[in-house]
Amino acid sequence: MSKMSFLAGMGVGYVLGARAGRQRYEQIRSRAQGVWNSPKVQETVSHAQEFAAQKAPEVQHKIAETASTAVHKVSDKVGSGDGGDGGNGAEGDDGGTPAGFVENPAKAHRAD
Repeated sequence: MSKMSFLAGMGVGYVLGARAGRQRYEQIRSRAQGVWNSPKVQETVSHAQEFAAQKAPEVQHKIAETASTAVHKVSDKVGSGDGGDGGNGAEGDDGGTPAGFVENPAKAHRAD
């Protein structure tokens, strides 16, 4: 009988806790929406969007510049390899792996 009472109590506690938890969630959610929709927050969001739109071309240029520099550095590293066959020196290498790079181990152990 005590197990049955315990299980019934657990069931009632779960239902009441779930209901209270959902109510609290809805309360927090509605307050968060109220804050998000407030004029002051929306004004700040608008300023942030304008700032991002103004800076986007400058940032895009810097990213392109940095990527170009990185490509040149990598090309120089790969091009200045050990003067070998352009591969990693592994037996059966088809020359498709640039110097300094390791062939995919899963590919190397595959039975053809």
